[in-house]
Amino acid sequence: MHIHILGICGTFMGGLAVLARAAGHTVTGCDANVYPPMSTQLCEQQIRLIEGYDADQLNLKPDLFVIGNVVTRGNPLMEAILDAHLPYVSGPQWLAQHLLHDRWVLAVAGTHGKTTTSSMLAWILEYAGLAPGFLIGGVPENFGLSARLGVIEAQQELSPFFVIEADEYDTAFFDKRSKFVHYQPKTVVLNNLEYDHADIFPDLAAIERQFHHLVRIIPRNGLIVINGQDENLQRVLDQGCWTPTEYFGTKNGWHITTGQDQHLSVYFQEERQGTLDWELMGEHNRMNALAALAAARHAGVPARVGIEALSHFRNVKRRMELRGVIDGIHVYDDFAHHPTAIQTTLAGLRDKIGPARILAVLEPRSNTMKLGTWRDSLATSLNQADQVFCYAHQTGWDVATALTPLGKKIETHQELATMVSAISATARPGDHILIMSNGSFGGLYDKLLDTLRTRSSTSS
Repeated sequence: MHIHILGICGTFMGGLAVLARAAGHTVTGCDANVYPPMSTQLCEQQIRLIEGYDADQLNLKPDLFVIGNVVTRGNPLMEAILDAHLPYVSGPQWLAQHLLHDRWVLAVAGTHGKTTTSSMLAWILEYAGLAPGFLIGGVPENFGLSARLGVIEAQQELSPFFVIEADEYDTAFFDKRSKFVHYQPKTVVLNNLEYDHADIFPDLAAIERQFHHLVRIIPRNGLIVINGQDENLQRVLDQGCWTPTEYFGTKNGWHITTGQDQHLSVYFQEERQGTLDWELMGEHNRMNALAALAAARHAGVPARVGIEALSHFRNVKRRMELRGVIDGIHVYDDFAHHPTAIQTTLAGLRDKIGPARILAVLEPRSNTMKLGTWRDSLATSLNQADQVFCYAHQTGWDVATALTPLGKKIETHQELATMVSAISATARPGDHILIMSNGSFGGLYDKLLDTLRTRSSTSS
């Protein structure tokens, strides 16, 4: 089958393209923003990329058009597809029908931690020899790629297991259900639930309703692994649940007692499962680990094997990824863009480094940030930073005023170059610079590292 993917450079659609190509399909695609690293990854897979959405792409004559949720009515190629009555389908539906059927799907849903927990879960299954397929919204460092089919080499057949990051965002302009309802998983992790995606959900209740749509389709022989500390998730289950559940983060389920340094004792109910030795920061990552252990056990991996696997887990790119150390100044890259994620990320770094200075650098870039939905909680989420730099060029609201509770430790900037200079001038040996954005941040990471290197060579 020849499929042509509209919006191919998105994380999900790009991963889908790689999977489809590996499954033997002919894959082409287009997008308005064709640039590395996704363009490079797709070209390496011999997937032809076309810049833009010109209607003459109908001349490719694919068997099917696969539509990403970035595509809207008015898109010239989409309008041509509709006018010609050509077959089209959403990305999640194509994935479910062609690559997920007859497989044991393990789906990780929630407002935060989906990418990290999915990566942990896939790695545990890999470590146990189960060779899972996966589609993850980031690049797990243990694998070096965001998507793979999952082939058991000895048998030269697909692994029965597939791990997917299950997003609650809508499917396509013609299908407003959340993506995750298409995957029909057997094992589901519900990490947490907060208000997000204000561009498509009017309130928290609307998101809870979508999560309950997911709960409704989990079979009786499946398992729902759920954060026992989250009242919003409990409200979702209270609407009806027909599947066994296991909780994490509570004494009546999976929990951790912290031992010396990073030696963590893992329990399921009252039974000790083993000691987890690792260096990941923060309570949020401990919760992610518990969820992954529970889900993996449902797939047949003993907890002791899962714990051993996590001791070798190397995290995900852009999740507290150390990008460089110059003159004792550590520069980290993180995907945090919701106040809760910002707060927990800062708390994890603070726990690790103690009283050393943290310079937080934030780009409020997500759709919900741009709408100003979190303006009243943003300052509080940044409290643990010693200095805050905010790149406020894309917001339609007064970021500077919202951050005034931070006092003298906040600077807002409209120009990237000016902000890079200000950060460099402020940073001193021993500092930890935490850069947070759900986008490329205009290449800030490399610009800042280059500036610090120049400063270092000039002063030496």
